[in-house]
Amino acid sequence: PCFNPQKRLKRGSPALCSYSDLKRDSGIPERVTLKKEIGLLSACTIIIGNIIGSGIFISPKGVLEHSGSVGLALVVWVLGGGIAALGSLCYAELGVTIPKSGGDYSYVTEIFGGLMGFLLLWSAVLIMYPTTLAVIALTFSNYVLQPVFPHCVPPYIATRMLSTICILFLTWVNCYSVRLATRIQDTFTVGKLLALGLIITVGLVQIFGGNYESLTPQVAFMFNKAPSIGQIALAFLHASFAFSGWNFLNYVTEEVVDPRRNLPRAIYISIPLVTFVYTLTNIAYFSSMSPEELLSSNAVAVTFGEKLLGMFSTLMPISVALSTFGGINGYLFTSSRLCFSGAREGHLPSLLAMIHFKHCTPIPALLVCCTATIVILCIGETHSLINYVSFINYLSYGVTIASLLYYRWKKPNLYRPIKVSLLVPVCYLLFWALLLGFSLHSDPLVCGVGLVIMLTGVPVYFLGVYWKDKPKCIYDFTEWATYLGQRVFFVVYPQIDPIEVAEWTDRSSFTSKASGPL
Repeated sequence: PCFNPQKRLKRGSPALCSYSDLKRDSGIPERVTLKKEIGLLSACTIIIGNIIGSGIFISPKGVLEHSGSVGLALVVWVLGGGIAALGSLCYAELGVTIPKSGGDYSYVTEIFGGLMGFLLLWSAVLIMYPTTLAVIALTFSNYVLQPVFPHCVPPYIATRMLSTICILFLTWVNCYSVRLATRIQDTFTVGKLLALGLIITVGLVQIFGGNYESLTPQVAFMFNKAPSIGQIALAFLHASFAFSGWNFLNYVTEEVVDPRRNLPRAIYISIPLVTFVYTLTNIAYFSSMSPEELLSSNAVAVTFGEKLLGMFSTLMPISVALSTFGGINGYLFTSSRLCFSGAREGHLPSLLAMIHFKHCTPIPALLVCCTATIVILCIGETHSLINYVSFINYLSYGVTIASLLYYRWKKPNLYRPIKVSLLVPVCYLLFWALLLGFSLHSDPLVCGVGLVIMLTGVPVYFLGVYWKDKPKCIYDFTEWATYLGQRVFFVVYPQIDPIEVAEWTDRSSFTSKASGPL
């Protein structure tokens, strides 16, 4: 392709190649843009695949520890799914009303303005998604290496190297083809459901064989120490880590086929299914493991397999590895679109808003996500950051759903293909406020660090985004770096379809009566 250094724009704009220059090359598509290749099945697998990653194999220990009993732990899992369902209904309305990729960030930026949106973007790019990816990748490595090191913890270097190789490979897949990435997501989502199905089936066999002592009401709700409300809130935070990802389809809205139809359908199918599977999986755990055994285990699924599967116990670490592998792919796919959307709004370097001229994949954004995750991996132990990630997640969910209520008041005549009852966002926000309030009271350090991480974005926003009259040398460097990135990665700005833009503009001719409440 032609990258002509003479084709400069005004000061502050990067050197760009026009599409007409590129079109002369053979094999270039008629229109360089993100492709709509995510149908209903792939949309469901993106939600399910992102939710079912490492959380169901890590969080049961934390939920049980903070809830204090088997019965209350199961209640937390069921209610956690119900809360995720309430939130997903709100996201369905936002997703079809503002059909832009970027999820929370795009909605909050559109409704509350640049600063609030940038703070969500900053915390997500800096800590939330790289840390989550690192935790999933380390879980993948630990379970893959567990048969190799059956009597000890896998070496630190080995787990980091395998995690890095996995992340690099899946980054390459996502850079090469959207279709290949979605096919991997489809395949491994089916695989992880089969793995959890194996756990559930073995657990049900145990229950029908009479091994359900821990699940009887008189034992299940037996507390060694009555948990405080703050401890129950922390149990919900651990469960929320396992459910995180329920909103990730909203990050790739522009790549969904007929999003106004398939986005809500995928949400309605996926969230109840995951809640059902999670609850049955935890019941299966408790059918064969005492609470003390579960709390002492660092790999719940492996301990479960060793107790019940005998010579086939190696199936369990393999199944978990497959599950986490698909989770890494899903997180890379969706989190890269967040960087892409942030750059398109001018909140990140413009190079991240460009896509490969032939493969139509956001290569620079994918590489940023890959690099940030590897850096987090190299820092050291990441499991201690799960609480910070869960707190920031819930904080961003609450702000986004509050923006739904504000948008209803601000633009009552905006056409909304889906319009949920006001009780849905109000109930979610009430639970959200109670959860964060009691979490802050119970563990102020975790919540305080989460807030500090988010607020560090304020000076970055004013220096990097709000301040327009920067010295000429800064603009020159940015222009040169963008031009160099285009030459290295063969990327250009995607073309914008005016029809798609018109879909989310305020069409005052439509009234809110055009769509009834769910």
